[in-house]
Amino acid sequence: MQGLLTDSYRRLAESASVSTHLVVLAERFTAERLDALAHVQGAPGSGLVRVLFVCSHNAGRSQLAAALLQHRAAGRVTVSSAGTHPGPGIEPHITQVLAEAGADAADTFPKPLTDEVVRAADIVITMGCGDICPVMPGRRYLDWPVPDPDGAPIAVIRAIRDDIDNRITDLLASLPST
Repeated sequence: MQGLLTDSYRRLAESASVSTHLVVLAERFTAERLDALAHVQGAPGSGLVRVLFVCSHNAGRSQLAAALLQHRAAGRVTVSSAGTHPGPGIEPHITQVLAEAGADAADTFPKPLTDEVVRAADIVITMGCGDICPVMPGRRYLDWPVPDPDGAPIAVIRAIRDDIDNRITDLLASLPST
């Protein structure tokens, strides 16, 4: 576990602009990775459906999608997000538009894409980075062509949120009931 914690810290530090809470974030990131590893080593098809959202920086689209799915699913799925080149922090307007939709983004932070989270996912949804995301057999892959909210006006970000929210509704309807 120490090796995984060290690796998590190193990966987060590569893109961090502020390191004040880096140790705590590394611990949370390690816990997510350990959960993914435990799922992969468990019985296939056991537990909740696991959905992974991936975008380039894990600071906008994938964070929007993960928080909205978490909010709408009410415990029916396990949700995670990651970036192929994670940014230093969540874009400020993302937190605002999520709060407007009733979704909580308080504990979110950009995380790098790791092999174990991809292997643990039942559904991998890419948003602008499909060619970079590793493809694992037996996973359902979806590519959602959603514009990047980086630097967009708040009205555009709200439209992106609403587009993602509609896709979340469709995704939830396609999942088996538990």
